[in-house]
Amino acid sequence: MQVYDIGTRFMIDSKAIVPVQKWLDAEKFDVSTMEPNILAYYTVDNKLYSMPFNISTPLLYYNKDMFKAAGLDPEKPPLTFDEVARAAKALTVKDASGKVTRPGIAIAIYGWFFEQLLAAQDALYANNGNGRDGTATSVVFNSPQGEAILNWWHGLIKDGVAANLGRKTADTQKAFISGQVAMTIDSTAVLADILKGVDGKFQVGTGFLPRPAGAKGGVIPGGGSLWLLAGHPEAEEKAAWEFIKWMVAPEQQAFWHMNTGYFPVTKLAYNVAALQEHQKKYPQFKVAIEQLRSTPITRATQGALLGVFTQARQEVEGAIEQVLNNKATPAEALKKAANTINGAIERYNQTVTK
Repeated sequence: MQVYDIGTRFMIDSKAIVPVQKWLDAEKFDVSTMEPNILAYYTVDNKLYSMPFNISTPLLYYNKDMFKAAGLDPEKPPLTFDEVARAAKALTVKDASGKVTRPGIAIAIYGWFFEQLLAAQDALYANNGNGRDGTATSVVFNSPQGEAILNWWHGLIKDGVAANLGRKTADTQKAFISGQVAMTIDSTAVLADILKGVDGKFQVGTGFLPRPAGAKGGVIPGGGSLWLLAGHPEAEEKAAWEFIKWMVAPEQQAFWHMNTGYFPVTKLAYNVAALQEHQKKYPQFKVAIEQLRSTPITRATQGALLGVFTQARQEVEGAIEQVLNNKATPAEALKKAANTINGAIERYNQTVTK
């Protein structure tokens, strides 16, 4: 079965799966051609539990035509929080009365973006090495790095250079595609949809996920992976393993990448002629690969392992809303979210049998 990234801890705890490491060892399957950052996410206690399949990271998307019109270099996307703020100010359009008619940027209220902006600072989401050196017993995102994210985000709204279009990423995507905002943050997985939606009306640029100046982190491989379910005859398990191998083979990964925006888990996909042509036509995809490969593998960029991650994301999104709507300070909102999540973690951990 296919499961999203943040389901990893739950799947391991369920005892309902067979680690793919079993078949890697049995067949001496070569993983050296696979992207190491991606393998690192799904490797727990030195075992590869599932096979990475649909992998994405967040990117900065920007309207190159609007950059040119605002006197910004369309080939140099902003890299830092401060640079994004300055670019957003230059890109914001107001009418004669001073009312904003086109904000410079819009970012959907999505917990995944918060996790990624933490990792960009090499900051942990949960204790015990993001739950990788031992079971996570609490979240630790209510930190100076977590507050820095919300202070920056709130500052963009307060200064009138950013729009808050809510939690639905599709709403922010539509605003960018229709030219209602000049920049946004979104997944590589929607790159093909964005290019199709824009349909040549303007040039789409992509850049690395912004971070505070001097931050030394990177991005977490998001998306999903393929799991082997336990309790089946050996022949069926072997057949499922053969299917998994086929799904991550270069030809299938090249096809999947070209038609979505999820990037290949195997480097061999870039030898496929069709993908080489595709990259020439759509250079925006290259940025995602460069960003992933420039990311150091640390506990922060491996991503957190939490059995209650779905709830945690919702709580963080609530905290972001509180801050953006001037209902709480970043410190207050993150502390409240952390306390709620910690209670859920404690209850979940009590249900897990070792």
